[in-house]
Amino acid sequence: MTRLLRTASLLAPCLLLGCASLRPADTVTSIGNVQGRDARSAMVGNAVTVEGIVTARVADGWFVQDAGDGDPATSDALFVRDAALSAQVGERVRVHGTVAELDAGRGTRTSLEQPQVRRLGDATPTAVGLDSAPADWERLENMQVRIDAPVWLADNGDLAKHARVMTSLGERAWQPSERATPGSGEAKAIAATNAQRTLWLEASDTMPWPDAIAHARSGSRLDGATGVVDPDAAQRRLLLTAQPTLQPATRPTPPQVAGDLRIAALNLENLFNGDGRGGGFPTLRGARTPAELAAQLAKHVATIRALDADVVSLMEIENDGYGPQSSVATLVAALNDGGGRWRFVDAGQGPGDNAIRVGLIYRDDRVLAQGKPATLEQAPFGPHSRVPLAQAFVPIRDGRNDGAAFVVVANHFKSKGCTGAEGADRDQRDGASCWNATRVESARLLDRWARTLQRGDARVLIVGDLNAYAHEAPVRTLVEAGWRDAFVAAGIETPYSYVYDGQLGRLDHALLSPALAARLRGAAEWHSNADEPESSGYRAGGEGPWRSSDHDPLVLGFDLRGR
Repeated sequence: MTRLLRTASLLAPCLLLGCASLRPADTVTSIGNVQGRDARSAMVGNAVTVEGIVTARVADGWFVQDAGDGDPATSDALFVRDAALSAQVGERVRVHGTVAELDAGRGTRTSLEQPQVRRLGDATPTAVGLDSAPADWERLENMQVRIDAPVWLADNGDLAKHARVMTSLGERAWQPSERATPGSGEAKAIAATNAQRTLWLEASDTMPWPDAIAHARSGSRLDGATGVVDPDAAQRRLLLTAQPTLQPATRPTPPQVAGDLRIAALNLENLFNGDGRGGGFPTLRGARTPAELAAQLAKHVATIRALDADVVSLMEIENDGYGPQSSVATLVAALNDGGGRWRFVDAGQGPGDNAIRVGLIYRDDRVLAQGKPATLEQAPFGPHSRVPLAQAFVPIRDGRNDGAAFVVVANHFKSKGCTGAEGADRDQRDGASCWNATRVESARLLDRWARTLQRGDARVLIVGDLNAYAHEAPVRTLVEAGWRDAFVAAGIETPYSYVYDGQLGRLDHALLSPALAARLRGAAEWHSNADEPESSGYRAGGEGPWRSSDHDPLVLGFDLRGR
């Protein structure tokens, strides 16, 4: 009888919590033994009792972590599926339940179901420090960790909808085909490293992100990120238990390059101007109202003026002719507002019949357009890649020729989107995405055509959005044909103009004929766009040149005058 009374008194707290079947004499199993070394627990379906500290809660349960079993290959934490949320963060608990592997998007999450909980008092969980991305995240499943390695903001586009940001541990990630040939062992190794370093940081209702994170540039640093490693998502995430400190990346000043003549290139990200008279909105692409168009134009004007170029190659401008109401005329008028000498190259029509086209604008007090522009309207240019536009120029001073002629060829190859891709243009799963065969054929035709523009010692520049990273076949085709990569020639080690899926790369290229390469004095990208958040864009009311496009502009400096 005495023994029965003692047992009843020990069970009383648990009875109050609705966990009468949890017995103090139950053997406590280390969580590491429940997890095991494999992706799935060998104890699925078994009833076990574990003891540890509650580290975090989510809508349908919470995480519990013990002091460890001494085996670094096993995780020391579990998820407890408990809709009643019968435990609080910072409590030590003993939990009896059934082991399960719950679906977690990219795998399963080792869990306890039908929990019976005894609270044992308050405790402070200890986070495991990580000074680099672990080789095996599985051993940290459900555990609270502290990231001591540098954590770089890669993308904050999911912040408003999912309260999470993408980060890269250790260093910023690069597109594999920016650094290596698509499909090669080196490219696959880069992709694997990127996946290992990628971690989503997710805030909670009780600990929201500060407003500053929505306006932070990619490449900003997040210090002190602490949270629970949770595979319950399509991507690996860290459920934050402590808010990291934001070290915002600074905005760069406009680039300065040597030389006496500057050529720039800029993707306008769909500059459409309605009917050119203040109506016709919303447009097919780009601005949806006259106010948005005014904001968009202000950003492009600020960008082009800051680059201080003599000639600018444009991509993604509305293909609506060259009359006073055309988009190119609207841009030039905005540039000349208050004084300016900008003009546009008039190709008569087009080029091409795509909704967007390439264009060329120039300062008529610095260069003179020579002869008529040339276009290449041969498939795949037209139906897929945008028709290239070439124009010869000569430097001038005080209205007179002041150097040898040069030719600028504006380009915009077919995008990587897979709509309509068939046969060789389908995604080959090598990292180059769709329409690669069309882009390669575009490069071959462009090379042959551009060579016809080189008369004698003519200086020719192929520039624009080729929708291919540096080691992909379209760019290699041109380089192997003898065109010089301006950024390689200028000794720029880590150029990038685009950030996609949190990874850096170049879609925008400048390729020089040997004669023009000999006159190159500098090359730079102005990272005014690709690293900027959407909140800096014209639709969100952002001011200044920032996020005028999703591509960064480039600028090249040459010594061309007086020669």
